[in-house]
Amino acid sequence: MRVHQLTFAALAVAAGLSLTACQNDNAGTGQSDPSSPSTVSSGATGSSSGGGSDSGSSDQGGAKNSAGTSSGATSSGGTGTAAGTGSKANAKVGKCRTDELEITAKDNTIDGDPDGTVVVTLTNHGGRDCTISGYAGVDLKTSAGSLSAKRTGQQAGSAILKNGKSTYFPVNYPFNKSGGSGVRITGLVVTPPDETKSVTLDWPGAATLPVTDGSGSPVKVGPVGSAGQGG
Repeated sequence: MRVHQLTFAALAVAAGLSLTACQNDNAGTGQSDPSSPSTVSSGATGSSSGGGSDSGSSDQGGAKNSAGTSSGATSSGGTGTAAGTGSKANAKVGKCRTDELEITAKDNTIDGDPDGTVVVTLTNHGGRDCTISGYAGVDLKTSAGSLSAKRTGQQAGSAILKNGKSTYFPVNYPFNKSGGSGVRITGLVVTPPDETKSVTLDWPGAATLPVTDGSGSPVKVGPVGSAGQGG
């Protein structure tokens, strides 16, 4: 019986050792299982990388958002500004051209004035607003040849002539009181300010000028905008 008891005890011990060994092997296998640590590692890496990725994602996302915002702002603001600048550049008003102006002249002499006055009207029919300033060129065609009007010296302002609107300037000339035939006027040539193209009009004033002594033109022209009448 003692032998059997020892045998059973030995078997029990062996079985216990065998069970412990199996458990240790399973535990070791569980710890060394590549799937779990890999997932954890990947999770950890993912977490770290996810933190890095999140951070990176956040940084990149932030960078993208920032770039997006910046790009949006640049594109939108820049384009808007450029468009605004383009629109402002395109909004600058150009000079009035001869072909855009209807030019007429009428006698506007007032009784009692020492000199005769012809008012020249410039009406903008160009379909756009335009700027006009300074003195127009004025020449009288006469029986003695062309006679250029002299500027009065009055300061000339600059103005925007709206489409369909008019501006005026005066041409002053001396009456022929000499008793002689004087110099016959046959036409009026007007060149708008800053232009080279002229128009020739009928002369609406007195038919003759006194003969000059050669000391200068007796005909004077005022700047555009200096005559308020003429309509």
